Parts: sequence; structure tokens; C-alpha cells
Amino acid sequence: MPSSLQGKTILVTGATNGIGLVTARELAKMGAQVTIVGRSAGKCAAVAREIEAAAGAPLEVIVGDLSVMEGVRQVAKTFREKHSQLHVLVNNAGGMFTRRVLTTDGLEYTFALNHINYFLLTGLLLDLLNAGAPSRIINVSSIAHEKAKIDFDNLQGQKRFIGLEAYGQSKLANLLFTYELARRLEGTGVTANALHPGVVATGFARNNGPIYNVGTWIAGQLFFRSPERGAETSIYLASSPEVEGVSGKYFVDCQAVPSRPQSYDRPAAEKLWQVSLELTEKARQNN
Repeated sequence: MPSSLQGKTILVTGATNGIGLVTARELAKMGAQVTIVGRSAGKCAAVAREIEAAAGAPLEVIVGDLSVMEGVRQVAKTFREKHSQLHVLVNNAGGMFTRRVLTTDGLEYTFALNHINYFLLTGLLLDLLNAGAPSRIINVSSIAHEKAKIDFDNLQGQKRFIGLEAYGQSKLANLLFTYELARRLEGTGVTANALHPGVVATGFARNNGPIYNVGTWIAGQLFFRSPERGAETSIYLASSPEVEGVSGKYFVDCQAVPSRPQSYDRPAAEKLWQVSLELTEKARQNN
């Protein structure tokens, strides 16, 4: 790990707890100018105080709901008002939901937060990443992609919804997006990689009712890795000179490893890209 990221501008989403918080804190301690994104103003303020105390430097905060497209656009607009370059984008915000809920855009919540958020925010900030090149895009995916498939006839769970399946599909979408993005960014100096952080004991998925929450907490205490351990690969991809210029890879425990074959389905990646474009453009026209 480098001892200094002085002069680097970094944006971390979903940074009010878990691996996002640890990632933002450790990168700030290396000297980067870090901006965190979270949905709760109170949590953002508390985390900012915590990280500023640890890093000895000010932290920027943007409050925004990344599950809705207008929220994503507002986050990008706010960031752009202060910065002309971006060196590292860590797309970390996400969740898993046991019930099918629609956002105000009419999208299933898991798909909207875990995929459309990554796709839209990255696109809105891509010119700043180009301006900051060499720069890095880091997408937090999951081992949950391994048994998943992209069902273009059921992307929104409109025909059948099972929470774990929807989550796995969204994490597979992260990989398809990352690999297609890397192909489109070849030669620009902007890299795109994805990672599995491990199964981490955080507040993740604790919004699905008391019984589910208690079960998740117990499992976390017994089996899951700490947020500090879970954040190691995100921090590595954001800061290590070893991955300078490396793009289109999937990392586990700071090592590039193959993801499942369905994640390399190029026609599916291209179709997902087109569907995502159509959804984001439709939402923009309706606002």
C-alpha cells in the first residue's frame, strides 16, 4: 500500500457503515481528498467526524438517495460543483431485500440500487474520471453472482421475486457492467475492476424485519469477517500501484480471479448496457 494519496480525489458511496466507511477512512488516512455519499444526513455527519478525527483532514459529504435516479443525478451534480477531476470512484452502496418494492422510478429496489446506481453514477462522472486519468472505477460485486443468471424478461422481479435471486442477479449485473465498461474504456487511462469483499458483518440487509435481522446478526457474529477485513480489497484496488493499468478483472482477497462463465457473456453485457441506457433515459425524460 502507498503511504500517501496526496492530491487524489476519491468518491466512496455507501460509506456510512461497513466496508464503505472503512474504505473511506483508510483512503483519507493515506492523504486522499475523500467524499462520502450516504442517504442519512445524521449518519454522514457522524461518520465525517469519525474519519476526520482518524485522518486529521476534512472530509466532504454528499447526502443522497442512490436508489432513485434523480438522487444519483443530484449526487453527481453536487460533486461536479466542487471538483473538475476524479481519480477513484468506489461504487459500494447496495443492499438486499426480501420483499419486492418499487422505487419512485418504477424499478425493483435491488436492481435500482445495486446496478442502475452504479451504471448511472459512473456515466455522469466519466468525464471527470477521464480528466483525472490515470483513474480507477471500483465496483463492489459479490460471490452471489456465481449461481445467478440475467433474466431480461424478469429484471424487475415482475414475474417472480425471490430476494436472494434478485440480489445475485444484481451482483452478476455488476460484473457484466464492469467488463463491458472496461472494454469501452480501453486506451483512456481509466480502469474498471470489480471485487467480492467476502461475507462481512455489517448493517447490510438488516432492513427486512426483526426475525431476519436477528438471524443476520447472529450469523455475523459467528461466521462473517470484519468490515476492516472486508474493505481490504476495495482499499487495495483504490490505492495500490500493483493494479495501475489493470482493468476488466474480478478480485477476491486482493487477487485477480476468474468469475463465473455467465459474467463473461458479452452479448448479455451489451444488452444489459442498452437496457440500462433506455431505463435511465426514460426516467430523465419523465422528470
